[in-house]
Amino acid sequence: MTALIRRFLVVLVRILVGARSEWQGCRPDTRRRIYFANHSSHFDTVAVMAALPWEVRRRTHPVAARDYWGVSRLRRFIAEKLLRAVLIDRQPAPGSQPLAPLEHVLEEGRSILIFPEGTRAEGDEIAAFKSGIYRLALAFPDVELVPVYLDNLSRILPKGSWLVVPITCTARFGTPLRVEPGEQKEAFLERARAAVKALGKAR
Repeated sequence: MTALIRRFLVVLVRILVGARSEWQGCRPDTRRRIYFANHSSHFDTVAVMAALPWEVRRRTHPVAARDYWGVSRLRRFIAEKLLRAVLIDRQPAPGSQPLAPLEHVLEEGRSILIFPEGTRAEGDEIAAFKSGIYRLALAFPDVELVPVYLDNLSRILPKGSWLVVPITCTARFGTPLRVEPGEQKEAFLERARAAVKALGKAR
């Protein structure tokens, strides 16, 4: 039943906003990857997932905040069952391993979709990236990190609103990145952020 609802959700998203995909720096591939995108609305996750081909989408798990998507049975059902999301703690307890669930997914040979800003940004601005993506890149040096820019999402579902505006959305997939030898965290995070921003300018 959840699989049918999931397919219906993808079809609905494509009808409402198009959820087109543009593969500018790579091609769709079923091998494990870390997709990372800008974050401006609750529609971001379903827009990217709907833009992925089915064979890639079925092997990709979006990452969601436990403090939002885990607070009620309905939200948890939507996140874990419909979107097959991995919930993580944005404010982990000292000594905990907040990235462990993501590492487990990657170790199984599957892909993840993350939003390195950590929370939704205002408008089209892309906030500084959190360090989690850098730690994952170091832990899985053979995994490609694919930048994704979501166009029009802040206008389709503005922050604080649940009213969907039917504007065509495009997900642009760029050239994969890896941590360069000796590259420090701050330099890599800014390079990854710049890669997403560059895709936004390629309209």
